[in-house]
Amino acid sequence: MPEKNLVIDFKRGLITLSGNVDTDVFPSVRFDKRLKTWVTSADNYRDIVVQAYQGNYTLDDKARAYKPLNLSLIKEILPRKHQSIALQSWLREKKRGCCVLPTGAGKTILAILAIAEVKRQTLIVVPTIDLLNQWQGTIHEFFGISAGGYGGGEKSLSDITVATYDSAKMIIEYFGDRFGFLIFDECHHLPAPLYQLIAKSSLAPFRLGLTATIERADGGEELIYELIGPKVYEAKITDMTAKVLAPYDVVTVEVSLDEKERNEYERNRSVYLDFLRSCRINFSNPGAWQEFIKVSARSNRGRMAMSAYRLQKKLANGAKGKIRYLWKIFSDHVGERIIIFTNDNSLAYDIGRRYLLPVLTHHTKSKERKKMLASFREGSVTVLVTSKVLNEGVDVPEASVGVVVSGSGSVREHVQRLGRILRHQKGKSAKLYELISKDTNESHVKERRRQHHAYQKSP
Repeated sequence: MPEKNLVIDFKRGLITLSGNVDTDVFPSVRFDKRLKTWVTSADNYRDIVVQAYQGNYTLDDKARAYKPLNLSLIKEILPRKHQSIALQSWLREKKRGCCVLPTGAGKTILAILAIAEVKRQTLIVVPTIDLLNQWQGTIHEFFGISAGGYGGGEKSLSDITVATYDSAKMIIEYFGDRFGFLIFDECHHLPAPLYQLIAKSSLAPFRLGLTATIERADGGEELIYELIGPKVYEAKITDMTAKVLAPYDVVTVEVSLDEKERNEYERNRSVYLDFLRSCRINFSNPGAWQEFIKVSARSNRGRMAMSAYRLQKKLANGAKGKIRYLWKIFSDHVGERIIIFTNDNSLAYDIGRRYLLPVLTHHTKSKERKKMLASFREGSVTVLVTSKVLNEGVDVPEASVGVVVSGSGSVREHVQRLGRILRHQKGKSAKLYELISKDTNESHVKERRRQHHAYQKSP
């Protein structure tokens, strides 16, 4: 019986194979005429190695460039019960899978424990520069080493490297062989077409996905499971309140439009709805929004309808009564740390100018952002206004009051905003205010975004 040899290598996000390649043994491979060799995506590396072993191949592995790390915790971690269960569930799935934990329940600590178990060079992928900085600080705190970073102007590779999704997609085809462990923080971002390449172009056999909200309206969570591994653990906000998360209440405040706002709102909404009816666009049907965008671009009347839609939405989002009501919230919560959320930058800046408050948006420079957050944490600043950059990931345990002045109908966004104020502190009780313009479409938006167990019954 002839000897079966196989040589595998890594080439720009692909595994190349040469030798006795049998597609019955290696079903994921295809012959690439341009490269003149057999190839498969790098994320099939683990399967190729196992299949070669099971097929009694002599394997020459030139693909793997990562190595074991002499890594140990320098700071003791006493994991909470849910963290221990999550870690054990992930280990049972051969160190592949997703853990769904509410914001404030210790996803980062769970990942630190996983890194300590795997002991391989690790790439941590995060959505924002703030999270990149937080992760680097946490790595140094628990392992005593400096983590590399890609994003926000930083370009450094190390045994443990933190990269934004946008940076990771640019470097992964070159460094996809350097890491044995991939961690996707806020892994619900992964199904985006370009972000998928991060997972597909890495040969890391060990993978961990972290998020508070993994389900997606487009069903993209199935792709997340395919690229990272199955959902191995999930905990709900309502199950963790008081012991792990701060007890909370959600208060909806309806605010009336003034007469001028009401007249302008009704006029623009009429233009918008008349156009929908004339085109027989029904928003109860899937794809109706895309159809509206397409049809509205074809005529002057359609463009007027789109403009009217945006104006009536802007009027409801930024109603003067909402801005005035903020003063009552400030008065009722003197000395508490408050985060005000808006759906767009312009409204955030309007509120900042009205009340002389710091405003944090994606335009805020990294140095200024760090200074704002540090001042908020230490208490010299007690109110922050933001559009969307604080929706996820930023650690501000001191915040106990959230105010949603405007937002989308996204369930994920709403849960993330609630999560900003739920981090546990002794004696802390959290409150989330939703300011809704009365008798506008915001009432429907509120109902859509509240389809989550955290809002079905506030403790």
